[in-house]
Amino acid sequence: MTDRVAGVRLAPYTTLGLGGPARAFVAAESAEEIVELVAEADRAGEPVLVLGGGSNLVVSDEGFEGLVVRVASRGVEVDGDRITVQAGEDWDALVARTVTEGWSGIECLSGVPGLVGSTPIQNVGAYGQDVSQTIIGVRVYDRRTGEVGDLTARECGFAYRHSVFKEEPGRRVVLAVTYELAKDGLSGPIAYKELATRLGVALGERVPLAEARATVLELRRSKGMVLDPDDPDTRNAGSFFTNPILTAQEAAELERRVPGFPRWDMPGGSFKVPAAWLIENAGFPKGYRRGPARISTKHTLAMTNPELAATTADLLDLAREVRDGVREKFGVTLVNEPVIVGTLL
Repeated sequence: MTDRVAGVRLAPYTTLGLGGPARAFVAAESAEEIVELVAEADRAGEPVLVLGGGSNLVVSDEGFEGLVVRVASRGVEVDGDRITVQAGEDWDALVARTVTEGWSGIECLSGVPGLVGSTPIQNVGAYGQDVSQTIIGVRVYDRRTGEVGDLTARECGFAYRHSVFKEEPGRRVVLAVTYELAKDGLSGPIAYKELATRLGVALGERVPLAEARATVLELRRSKGMVLDPDDPDTRNAGSFFTNPILTAQEAAELERRVPGFPRWDMPGGSFKVPAAWLIENAGFPKGYRRGPARISTKHTLAMTNPELAATTADLLDLAREVRDGVREKFGVTLVNEPVIVGTLL
């Protein structure tokens, strides 16, 4: 375990390049160290921020007045078709390994930044796959009970970009995740139209894993969603807003405002609406700027810090303008996807 360091700026530990100093900062290199550090801070009444890859995080300019525990645990164990991965492993490195070794199930999540430990929290998903399809267990430290235990996939309460971890933020610290993958060399059935079109296959068809990964990475790069120091659009926290899920009544109201608006059918008679469409049609195109913060020039859902000159306040001002503009025009309130620390949107 490394020693605590005071006053470490958090900006370099986030993909946005934003965030003030932590009162104390320490890296935890094993699950045991993570538990020890968090438990000790809890006993002392010290606020704790568990920091992964910083790819889904917005930290205030004032920073964090407490202990930041950087997750740096490593280890991958294979048992038959089950792979248990420590929370500090790099997610895309894991995806690359599974593709190389012929394991199917997470290949369409190639290029997603961050660490393994964050994947169940957000129920990370892209291009027709999400981790709830393959996660069978999550080892956690429960800060309320002081115990380490395992949650089944059902106990994780997975839904669209949601889980039990988000229902009670901060209660459970993810230590390791177990995935069940199929070893057959082919992707899962292609379930996303844009990906199917780029691959030249019909929805539901399967392709070689390497082909699926390469095509997903190509698509993500075209949208500024693969981290690249030479691409200012990648200085973001991923999609800033989730696609709204509307009830039948809410969808009917939006239909009265905008006949024929785009939507996808969801279980229970609800509808998912593309947030990008709402944003663009509310008057916020790609490249829209508010001071040094701007919407990505490649992807309307990404709020960026392109010249690394913005503050968190600048970025959130832009996000508020977009959110309020969409609500005024369409009566739909966008919900932020990244975790926001130390300030309010």
